[in-house]
Amino acid sequence: MKRLILPLVAIIALVYATLSIVNTQTTRVTTNPPVRPPQSEYPETIAAVGIIEPSTESVAIGTALAGVVEEVSVQVGDAVKQGDALFKLEDRQLKAELGVRQAALAAAMAKVSTVEATRSDAKDQLDRANKLTGSSVISQDELMRRKYAVQIAEAKHSEARAEVAGAEAQIRASETEIERCVVRAPIAADVLQVKVRAGEFAPAGQTARPLLVLGRLHPLHVRVDVDEHEGWRVREAAGATGTVRGNAGFKAHLKFVRFEPMVIPKQSLTGDSTERVDTRVLQVIYELPDTSSKLFVGQQMDIFIEDITARDKAAVRFRAAPDKDERAIPTPRLVGELPAGRD
Repeated sequence: MKRLILPLVAIIALVYATLSIVNTQTTRVTTNPPVRPPQSEYPETIAAVGIIEPSTESVAIGTALAGVVEEVSVQVGDAVKQGDALFKLEDRQLKAELGVRQAALAAAMAKVSTVEATRSDAKDQLDRANKLTGSSVISQDELMRRKYAVQIAEAKHSEARAEVAGAEAQIRASETEIERCVVRAPIAADVLQVKVRAGEFAPAGQTARPLLVLGRLHPLHVRVDVDEHEGWRVREAAGATGTVRGNAGFKAHLKFVRFEPMVIPKQSLTGDSTERVDTRVLQVIYELPDTSSKLFVGQQMDIFIEDITARDKAAVRFRAAPDKDERAIPTPRLVGELPAGRD
């Protein structure tokens, strides 16, 4: 009985180890991808990635003046014309300054009226003195004083008119500043994004986050990044198709618009300009057709561009070597064969 215990324990351990190994093995099951990958319809293809953008590109709206936003006149999705108001900054201080300058203009105009009366009186006195010239009623000294009085009145009148012109210029400057408080649309476009609200402070100049974003949605464009190693293969006449990420069944035939003339470092298509890789790309702009499918600015697309250079390569044939080169190659002889002309 003692001889059977050790083999029996070994058999039990072997069975347990075998069962443990079988249970820990991964079961491999063939599965289909949840989304069918996009496929190209061209025999030779240049694959690239594109991002949908407005035909006018995205226009980041800012303000030349810093201030608190008083009113926002548009919402996302609104269509605006060139010159339409987008939002307005608080302008109470500017209007107060305008009132002060308008009062200064009124004072300057009143001064002009006073100076004109003084000038008229001086001219009248000079005319009377000129009529009495040659008589003993008025002296030569008095005559010269009246002439100088007219000149002084003319100078004061010119000074007063200059003050009026300066006051009018200041009023126009205030009116311009008040007008600049209203930020208007530079082009006819659609409102894509609104990141400013009434009561918020709007900083002047360029900001990391634009206050508003405008862009023309009809038609839409696709900005395609083609690797620099394949950029030379892209031709204007080549066909191109695009599919939206996640919807391989949607396929749009694209229309060539233009090449961006500068090859730039590739940027990740996340919207963050600081994310870059070590690759440079040629950007090609295509136009999307008007389709029933809903497309949005910022969506990524898989782009397939027809490689028509492959057909040109197939048509190229290397020319044969010249005859003189062929004659320069000696004709091989069999072993033991004598040269020509020898016995």
